[in-house]
Amino acid sequence: MADRGGIPVVVMGLGDIGRAIARAVLAGPDLRLVAAVDRAPALHSQKLEALLGVPCPNVPVYAEPSKAFAAARGGVMLQATTSSFQDVVPQIEQALAAGLSVVSTCEELAFPWLRFKDEADALDRLCLKKDLGVLGVGVNPGFALDRLPAFLSQVAGPVRHIRGLRVVDAAKRRPALQRKVGASLTEEVFEAAVDRGDLGHIGLAESAALAALGCGMELDEVEEEIEPILADRDHDSAVPVKKGQVAGMRQVATGFVDGREVVRLDVTIAVGAEEPRDEVELDADPPVKVQIPGGLAGDQATAWLVVNAATAIGELRGLVTVLDLPSGR
Repeated sequence: MADRGGIPVVVMGLGDIGRAIARAVLAGPDLRLVAAVDRAPALHSQKLEALLGVPCPNVPVYAEPSKAFAAARGGVMLQATTSSFQDVVPQIEQALAAGLSVVSTCEELAFPWLRFKDEADALDRLCLKKDLGVLGVGVNPGFALDRLPAFLSQVAGPVRHIRGLRVVDAAKRRPALQRKVGASLTEEVFEAAVDRGDLGHIGLAESAALAALGCGMELDEVEEEIEPILADRDHDSAVPVKKGQVAGMRQVATGFVDGREVVRLDVTIAVGAEEPRDEVELDADPPVKVQIPGGLAGDQATAWLVVNAATAIGELRGLVTVLDLPSGR
């Protein structure tokens, strides 16, 4: 295969999402995959094209990023490693030092000022010093319940309330997601795991803050609640669920301004969830309501959101959000 042009990119993290991102890079014309990084020893003995199932000869997989970053200088790191802002910052700092912008699937990076204001400000200053951009993006947070309502608000007057709904049938998604929402646990074990912070969808509060900001409001407070959804029958999914066990969860984030609710985001992710869909409803003049039957395809949509953002991040400076991205390609 002849070497093609395009923005050089490195994919960091070769889990399910990282591999989907790499395939999307190879399928599009604007980016050029020069290397991948993953610390799992088992991956270093395999060729990347064997891991991806698509041709990509001569693309190395490194355990450490320094050589990969050197090959992509002036390009972008596409990061799919963890949901934790504090855990991704050292990797991002290393990429910035090597002259790379960053697009990441880290959920807390979507709007880190909500939980990590001082650290987010420090990262923003570093980005500006390096004259580079850093962005957290994904389906949720990053599109379905925040960027989409912000975009829809352009056709209405002042927005009084934002309602977002996302229903995902976890049986059609990867096993890791099924485990993440507590599939097959007892109700008691589920509740204990939630109390420890081991379960739940990371990034919903960030979505609430982004949605409000994109619709012209700034939240004073965000509250979250998580409850189990119990199976009313057996489910033969990748993570088998028996009747009475936890099939998944419902999580609600509510945002307030001056004590008044202005955002309510409701996410259900469960094995066997009925009527999968994404909905956004704006209380405004005129009112706006949009539904996506079946919902956005989580992993594939995330991969393409990352790839499409990678072509835009070079024009942005600082620690930015999806609200800073262009509305189209």
